[in-house]
Amino acid sequence: MKIAVAGGGPAGLYFAYLWKRKHPSAQIELFEQNAAGATFGFGVVFSDRALDFLRADDPETVAAIVPHMEQWQDMTLVHRGERVTIDGVGFSAIGRLELLQLLQARAASVGVVPKFETRVSEAELKKFDLVVAADGVNSALRAAHPQFQTSTDLFRNKFIWFGTTKPFETLTQTFIECEYGTLNAHHYRYAPDKSTFIIECDRTTFARANFAALTEQDNKALCERLFAQTLDGHELISNKSVWRDFPWIWNERWSHENIALVGDALHTAHFSIGSGTRLALEDSIALSKALQGEANVPAALARYERERKPVVEKIVNASKTSAAWYENFSEHMKLAPIEFAMSYIRRSGRVDDVRLREMSPEFMMRYEARRR
Repeated sequence: MKIAVAGGGPAGLYFAYLWKRKHPSAQIELFEQNAAGATFGFGVVFSDRALDFLRADDPETVAAIVPHMEQWQDMTLVHRGERVTIDGVGFSAIGRLELLQLLQARAASVGVVPKFETRVSEAELKKFDLVVAADGVNSALRAAHPQFQTSTDLFRNKFIWFGTTKPFETLTQTFIECEYGTLNAHHYRYAPDKSTFIIECDRTTFARANFAALTEQDNKALCERLFAQTLDGHELISNKSVWRDFPWIWNERWSHENIALVGDALHTAHFSIGSGTRLALEDSIALSKALQGEANVPAALARYERERKPVVEKIVNASKTSAAWYENFSEHMKLAPIEFAMSYIRRSGRVDDVRLREMSPEFMMRYEARRR
């Protein structure tokens, strides 16, 4: 079988590696329109549970990645200047570029050499038995085929993705009030001396601060001033850091003819639950398994959608519920810090008191003691 993979992000690289590892004679060509070292963003985060899922299917790749990760077992919320620790919420993070380089090395180890700075046309793809569309949020392959029945909506809040030279101890959410309104920063270290720093705000705050009229450098300077206490003298790092609207992307059909969608080309999950990269990698695992379990491509693609879709829908729906909480975080900020933290940790609808007592016993003891 001749396979084309369009897109050299995590989903595309990982699928190419998985399939070539198990089928050494397969012909796989991976096309990536950007250069090998080009990437948007800084660190990506994985929950402990996400790593366990990957470890069950591919312990070798997890073993290759984990030594390069920063890890912690608690998370922190900062509200009204008070820090509230929620124990037992384990996460790991790695630089996005470093993750891509590790996945490129895994692909190279089985003989897949990506063709960087190469755009592939629909005509060229006709010669392949299977086309894996891993070309991201702005997927050209998806856009060319209305048969996927794509829907796209925009999250109301605005966000901007920076890095910083300050290494934070845990995954932290800092909520502030300023002269323009309310803002939130999601920040966590992904290297010993670097952290991701995503800032978001509602549209009213965005307009009052006049962010849209500022240059990239001026936006960086203003955000450094607004979060000066959090940054503690460290600077923000810009990498195509502009204010964006988070897009909700969903496709009712996951394949068309011999084209299969994976990763952000197929669906998006809001960054507040840290599942985007996990979903991309798990899509590649699911597609690989479906192809192995069926006699032909059409049957395999039908199986891929049938088995994988319900799993993804649950995570995406939890992501939407989480994002809805963020769209109203200024209202939640009226709560006292410990009540605010409880509202936050329950935001996706998947965590109840029983689970919290098991997962975060110290936080629950403090919360229940405050309520007596």
